[in-house]
Amino acid sequence: MFLRGRIATNDGTSLPNDTMVERVCNNSVRQQVYATASGTFTMQMGSRFDSFLDASASSPPLRESVTRKNLTEGIPRRDLANCELRASAAGFRSKSISLVDLTPTAGSIDVGAIVVQRASKIKSMTLSATPYKAPPNARKAYEKGLEAERNGKLAEAHKYFQQALDIYPKYASAWFQLGVLFEKENQPVSARAAYTEATTIDAKFLPPYLSLAAMAYNAGSWTEVLQFTGHIIDLDLLNHGSVSGYILDLDESNPAEAYFYNAVANYMLNKVEEAEKSALKAEQLDLRTHFPQLHLLLGEILARKGNYAVAISELKAYLELAPHAKNGDQVREELAKFEKLNHATPTTEKPVQN
Repeated sequence: MFLRGRIATNDGTSLPNDTMVERVCNNSVRQQVYATASGTFTMQMGSRFDSFLDASASSPPLRESVTRKNLTEGIPRRDLANCELRASAAGFRSKSISLVDLTPTAGSIDVGAIVVQRASKIKSMTLSATPYKAPPNARKAYEKGLEAERNGKLAEAHKYFQQALDIYPKYASAWFQLGVLFEKENQPVSARAAYTEATTIDAKFLPPYLSLAAMAYNAGSWTEVLQFTGHIIDLDLLNHGSVSGYILDLDESNPAEAYFYNAVANYMLNKVEEAEKSALKAEQLDLRTHFPQLHLLLGEILARKGNYAVAISELKAYLELAPHAKNGDQVREELAKFEKLNHATPTTEKPVQN
């Protein structure tokens, strides 16, 4: 069965070239295809990857070294009962189309248009307002520091950022960049101090919070991870759940990163429900699969809840994305155990009426 449709913006503006359509079932992405330049898409049902994720053969591949395997003929209605289609485009929020009423026996179904609207941003949420308050000579030194850092001249960059701060001590962006340099120079104490100074100056400037969360994550300081990521997530909630409204402006950050750190910290603190919620949000946002560990975490959470079928898919996704991981053998053992448990678990699903 083929699902056909199109993506349309509510204001008639054009879409990004890498716009995707996702089939989401029970809050997990099951299939992805790229839309054409005109916004149309075709999604083939009944042919899936070895993992839980599918993609169009005519579209740029999301992952490398993935082979197709035809597992089923036709699509049972129960596989669509909790599924929906939605679009994923940077800077846009998408409405969803439910698949519950589709007739699985039809060869091709036009699902209509998935409407997306441009996400509104919270002013001053992403970029510090202090650069615009800084004197021209401080801004000039800061820009020279950025250029020197891009060219790998860390000592020179350090000098210019410090010069900018000598002129304008409340330059939050300069404090953040100084922290980045300290991290590159393996000076974590100084880096943390610089990041903290940036957050003290401007609480709506998000990059230092994410950097502090990453440092706390690497140190296993889970309470601190929750503190820093919680600040970012709270701003996300203020923006009606649109992370793309603020965090996509971070040059080297992935929207899923804050939710990933938050999920791990909650899991390590035995807050499983909160961990699952953040992990599912991270999985939804992590289109380019920056975090293979995310699938491992979700697999453990779902297995703990007895949902072995989806846990198996998550572990397979992890092994696909990290085939040479040091814990690969251990994960394969867990996978075999989950497969046995899934086979032994009696189904409690009620038959769905056609």
